[in-house]
Amino acid sequence: MAIQDFIEPAVKDYATQATATYSAPIDTSKFTGRQFVAGQDPMQTQAAALATQGVGSYSPYLQAAQTAQTAGAGALGQSAQTVGGLSALTGPQAYQPFMSPYQSQVIDATLSEFDKSRLAGQQQIRDAAVGSGNFGGGREGAMMGQYNADSLADRSALQAQMLQQGFGQANQLAQQNFLNQGAIAREQQGLAGAYGNQMNQQFGLSDFGRMGMGQDINALGSLGAVNQGQQQALLSADQQAAQTGAYEPYGRLSQYGSALTGLAGGYAAPQYSEPQQSSPFQTALGTAMGLGGLYGKIFK
Repeated sequence: MAIQDFIEPAVKDYATQATATYSAPIDTSKFTGRQFVAGQDPMQTQAAALATQGVGSYSPYLQAAQTAQTAGAGALGQSAQTVGGLSALTGPQAYQPFMSPYQSQVIDATLSEFDKSRLAGQQQIRDAAVGSGNFGGGREGAMMGQYNADSLADRSALQAQMLQQGFGQANQLAQQNFLNQGAIAREQQGLAGAYGNQMNQQFGLSDFGRMGMGQDINALGSLGAVNQGQQQALLSADQQAAQTGAYEPYGRLSQYGSALTGLAGGYAAPQYSEPQQSSPFQTALGTAMGLGGLYGKIFK
């Protein structure tokens, strides 16, 4: 029995199998499509939502800082105005605004009473002159002249005393007002400084809040990316298994045909080999690490 007669049934069997195998379409939906792409992990969803919330989160702090800056500028301007007005509170005329508007009336009334009291003294001199028989004489005139001179001196002294007293009080009030205005200017400057500190604190709170939010987003996103990578590795493994199962008959036929060719004395065709694929987990993990790094750059 010739070798050709021995191989002929096998060749027919191979042809039958090959016809059946290559005639049947491959259902690629079993190993392709979105079902093999891992969805977003819940922690990634949470990180994205947190990042969305963080957009513009600095706005309230910025508004508060702007309000503090405006108030501080106003207080500083008031301080400058107060300091500028201190020059008007010094000099030889600074006491005048604090002079009592009723001082002249008080002086006039006091001097009028003084004059009335001196008239009684003049009458006593006249009465004494009449009693002594010297009325209208030189002695009466001398006594009256001395009395009037003393009255005039006392009147001038009383007027000067009241003027000096009013000036002293006005001068003290002017000095106290100068000190008060200086204290107000310092308080306004201190208030401006406090507003400046408040502005800086608002900026600090904004930076701290965004930094903390960025760290949370980084942690959630990175962990979620690792979980997503693990899930993608499992899906990729299922995809490879399905693809391998779909193409497995072609591999067997290829080996079967090569064996028959060799038995018939011909050259065997190259063996069918599946495409080499990288590790699903390593591929997915590399993608996860790349995605995880993106989360760390948010709000930095």
